[in-house]
Amino acid sequence: MSVRYGVKLRKKHEEIRRKQKQVYLCPKCGKLKVKRIDFAQWTCKACGVVFAGGAFEPFTSIGAAAGKTSV
Repeated sequence: MSVRYGVKLRKKHEEIRRKQKQVYLCPKCGKLKVKRIDFAQWTCKACGVVFAGGAFEPFTSIGAAAGKTSV
């Protein structure tokens, strides 16, 4: 029997790093140029817009749900 030495934590860490480094679509210009600049701060390299989002992704499921319910 072997020991896995924290494989769940390593997988979770890798998933978070992948989400942080991924390039996303810009909500303003629609180009695939949005990158993370700081904790929950995202910028589009094409149009220069800076906006707040999730810590690891610019658009979260909770934010989408809140956007649907706001009047």
